[in-house]
This record gives sequence, structure tokens and C-alpha cells, in this order.
Amino acid sequence: MNTATFDIAVLISGSGSNLQALIDQQQGFGYRIVCVLSNKADAYGLVRAQQAHIATRIVDHKAYDSREAFEQAMIVAIDEFQPKLVVLAGFMRILTPLFISHYEQRLLNIHPSLLPKFKGTHTHEQAIAAGETEHGASVHWVIPELDSGRVIAQESVPILADDTAEVLAKRVLTVEHQLYPAVVAAIAQGKIRADDHSDPLTLSQLLHKVVS
Repeated sequence: MNTATFDIAVLISGSGSNLQALIDQQQGFGYRIVCVLSNKADAYGLVRAQQAHIATRIVDHKAYDSREAFEQAMIVAIDEFQPKLVVLAGFMRILTPLFISHYEQRLLNIHPSLLPKFKGTHTHEQAIAAGETEHGASVHWVIPELDSGRVIAQESVPILADDTAEVLAKRVLTVEHQLYPAVVAAIAQGKIRADDHSDPLTLSQLLHKVVS
């Protein structure tokens, strides 16, 4: 039985593959997912959560007249569970300062690029078009500026000569599934703090920190 006391909430909009990675690692890594919230009722990630006996909440952004009203409803739903960390895992809504400030230094995101390169969307296409030889994933704290919060950890993958965006995306996703649970674990163990301004960790450095 999981006896972890470091509770997290996970926000999703889609299939939830990063959510599944977080679910699979939670017992060994010392955190507990207490709620999965989606802005889409048909998100498959909700099924993943239900199969893992995790509470789910749906807050449909289309049901609200403003971003602020939508985010306030999310805050109410999340705060019911009093998580110590809120983890964005494929949550496809841009958040306003209202939400971000409420979870200041407790809001985490994973982005499919080696930040600060290629912020925003279509990162795999951008990396290939730019002639990059490597790409990857970054986990960062969320601040109001898009994809600009301090990077905690990142891991690179090679870009091969015949890569398409789809092939590269799959290679990056494999890294994401390892990187995200390890970062959450390090935060849960108190080995990474929001006020720590050290350089981004690689996956191997991160795993060493988690198991040491």
C-alpha cells in the first residue's frame, strides 16, 4: 500500500501518457496522485486515473464565460484535495496569472524541447526545420510567461537524418516518461526546491539524486 504523504494533482486534456508514467512510478518514488482533473470529459487520461482508483474531476472550459471563471472553478476542484504540487501533463489550456499565482512555486510543466529553444507548439517540426542535431524534453516551474519558468531538468535525444516530426516525437516522449516522475520524486523527497537556482539536471543526475 502507498503510504506517501506528498500528494499531487495532475491536470490533463488528452490521452494521458505522461499521467500513466506518473501513476506507474508513484509507489516507488514517494508521491501520491490524489486527483486527476481534465478540461475535456472524453480525455482517455480520466480512464487511466479511474483504473488506478484515483479521484477524477472534469471542469469544462467551454462552460465558463471567461478564463478566470474557468480557472477559479479548477482551483476549487483541486483545492478539495490539498495537493502539495500541481502537475501539468498534456493540459492544453494557457493559464492566466490568477491560476499560476495561486499555485506559485507548486506548479510544474513538461515541455517537448530543450528550453529555452522552441517554446510553444510544434516543437519537433521546429527543431528539424532549424537543422538541430538534438532535441529533448524539459521540466520547468510554471510562471506567467509561456514556457519560461526555471528549468529543473532536461534530457536530450538525437535528431536523425531521416526523422519525421512523428518519429522524433515518439523518441522525446520516451524521455518524458522517465524524466517527469523522477522530477516529481525529487521534489517530494525535498531534494529539489522551487527556490533552488542550480543548473538543469540530466536524467542520470536526477535519478542519482532520487535514489541516493
